[in-house]
Parts: sequence; structure tokens; C-alpha cells
Amino acid sequence: MDETEISRLGEDVPLLEGIRTARAIRRLAPDPVPTALIRKVCEAGTFAPSGGNRQPWTFVAVTDAARRAFVAERYRRAFLEYQGPGIARLDDPGFPAAKKRNVRAALYLADHLHEAPVLLFVAGWMRRGEPQTQALFPAIQNVLLACRAVGLGASLTTLHVAFGREIDEALGLPPERPSCAMLPIGWPRGRYGRPPRRSVDTCLFWERFDAEAERAAEESAG
Repeated sequence: MDETEISRLGEDVPLLEGIRTARAIRRLAPDPVPTALIRKVCEAGTFAPSGGNRQPWTFVAVTDAARRAFVAERYRRAFLEYQGPGIARLDDPGFPAAKKRNVRAALYLADHLHEAPVLLFVAGWMRRGEPQTQALFPAIQNVLLACRAVGLGASLTTLHVAFGREIDEALGLPPERPSCAMLPIGWPRGRYGRPPRRSVDTCLFWERFDAEAERAAEESAG
């Protein structure tokens, strides 16, 4: 894939279609991703809004196998502690099928994270002693949408923050620029498509929130 192809890739995906079909892709092929393509999706991240146009984001793309393994080992430990109850219920007939699918997909990612060709960390400046995540997460969403547009699989994870300082030091990030998220990125072993979502009518209100209207809308939606 040359630079001309990369420059054109994803440019014709309609915005709302991309938004509606950018589901989390956790099963990724180990094949390498062109650096120019990672640059392209990160560039999309830089067009996110930020207070005062401070643009506090920093992207660290990890492709080195040893460094990916270092992160993956710690991520899996954090995952097993966090998702232990869900994993224990995978054979429980009473555990909802949708939740089982989610746990299995997340478990697959934890078991195969070291195989993801790119681990993209998003970090940002501190301001008045607080991380500027209100600007970082819009940037992350832009990156995820750009991945959808160019055909890459990606998902948003934050479990690595359980080992945040240790991982940040391995990435060369100083304490005043902590990471808040990690996006495993690669060619998808799956398809993009609309994820299940409740109707907007169950969460959209005019002028004031109305709990009774919310209940009625949820009952109507089934």
C-alpha cells in the first residue's frame, strides 16, 4: 500500500454511516499496519475539540514486539482481576448471551493483546494538577472513527492504567503527561456493523428530564 492509496483510503465513507457502524473490534490479525496509516488515524484525532485549542494530546504507537508483550502481560493481569466474575459465569445458563459474547471478546483481546500489531496510547498534559481527559476522549473517538473509515479494527481500553506509571515510564511518558487510554489497532478478524443500541427516544428529553417518560419509552421499546 503506497502513500497515494493511504491518502485516499477512507475519504469516501459517509460520516454518519461510520459513526453508526464503528463497533469495537477486538479480534485482530497480527499483520503489520503501515506507519503512514497509523499517522493518518492519529491526525484525525488532532482535529478533536479542546478547551482554548490547547490540543493536549500525545500519541505513542507501540509496534515493538517486546514492548507489546510487556504491556500485554500487565494488561491481562488487570483484566483477569477486573473481569473475574464475568469469566466465572461464562458456563452459567442464566448469564445473558449478549454479556457472554462481550466477555469472550474481551477475554480474547486480553489473551492475544501481544499479537495486535499496534498498541496506540493516548496521553495528555496535566493542567492545575489534573489530567485533561475532557479533550483526550474526543480525540480518541476521532481515531476510532478514522480506523473504521480506513478499514482497521480498533477498540478503546483503559485497564492498563492499573499499571499506569510503570507502563508510562516504559513509553517514556513523564508524570506530568500520563496516558489515559490504549487502543489496540490492526486488520480486523471480523466485520464492522451496527452494534445493538437502545432507542434514542429512551434517553432524549426536551427542556427537562422526565423519569416517567423514560420508563414509558423503555417499556415501549421492549
